[in-house]
Amino acid sequence: MMNSNAPSSSSGGAGSTDSSAPRRNSKRPKYSRFTQQELPACKPILTPRWVISAFMLVSIVFIPIGVASLFASRDVVEIIDRYETDCIPQGVSDKVQYIQTPGDKPCNRTLTVPKYMKQPIYVYYQLDNFYQNHRRYVKSRSDQQLKYPADEDETSACEPEDKVNGVAIVPCGLIAWSLFNDTYNFSLNNTQLPINKMGISWKSDRENKFGKDVYPKNFQNGTLIGGANLTASIPLSKQEDLIVWMRTAALPTFRKLYGKIEMDLQENDTIQVTLQNNYNTYSFNGKKKLVLSTTTWLGGKNDFLGIAYLTVGGLCFFLAMAFTLVYLVKPRRLGDPSYLSWNRNPGGH
Repeated sequence: MMNSNAPSSSSGGAGSTDSSAPRRNSKRPKYSRFTQQELPACKPILTPRWVISAFMLVSIVFIPIGVASLFASRDVVEIIDRYETDCIPQGVSDKVQYIQTPGDKPCNRTLTVPKYMKQPIYVYYQLDNFYQNHRRYVKSRSDQQLKYPADEDETSACEPEDKVNGVAIVPCGLIAWSLFNDTYNFSLNNTQLPINKMGISWKSDRENKFGKDVYPKNFQNGTLIGGANLTASIPLSKQEDLIVWMRTAALPTFRKLYGKIEMDLQENDTIQVTLQNNYNTYSFNGKKKLVLSTTTWLGGKNDFLGIAYLTVGGLCFFLAMAFTLVYLVKPRRLGDPSYLSWNRNPGGH
């Protein structure tokens, strides 16, 4: 016997005609062709011929690009000279103490040109095991101070290189303080080889990040000198060595542009280099290298791009050949229902 107090199964339901019954909100989304995935779409059928053709097309495009990239990289002529060990005088056992002693530390090096080098020839210094990407090092700068003279005292992010005797350092921070200070002088056939140091930094950095009316102040006046000094009468926008250095490197081995030689060098030319070995890489087992390099349409010497293109192109060619062989030896008709599992094993359940 039914309970007379039990509610009717149709009360308040979707089909109820009782207007006084509470209406339940439907969770069904609003209909649209987009949400219901009813828009027209391209649904290609990947037949064996289409797949093989696609792999072949990729290989035909990628392999020539890889070969051209490798040839361009091989055309780059580089001279690399590591000098931090050879430039320590014989008999010096404490390299750190030697490098921290005030005074000039000249070192003579001889470079031989292996092949014809067409101008411009870029001069780089390379540092190994130097972590410019360390978080505290990267943040130790004041972009406001570098650009605006009124923000000279904006040094909160620059500790411990923020102030000396209560006076702000311009430019402040560890990046500027550790500015590379080895110098290079080149001569060819007893004639000075000029180095152009103009335009070695990014134009956007010179014009947008470093002020034309911001001058170095109180720089390298602390008890511990980190690197190069700056000329107080030259604005930061023209201190291009500083601008290049302050674009921090992402990897612990990096090169930074020192200048450009704007004349051709012939094969077997002998270049005499007189350098000042000032920068302390001995405290962290770093390496210092002097690099002279030409460029091509692809840039400097780097085989990675060519090898990557050749690898992908070769893999696609191999897959195209493999699929072609399978297609010829054991073809499979597209849409053949005999390959369905319930047709291949009709006695199974």
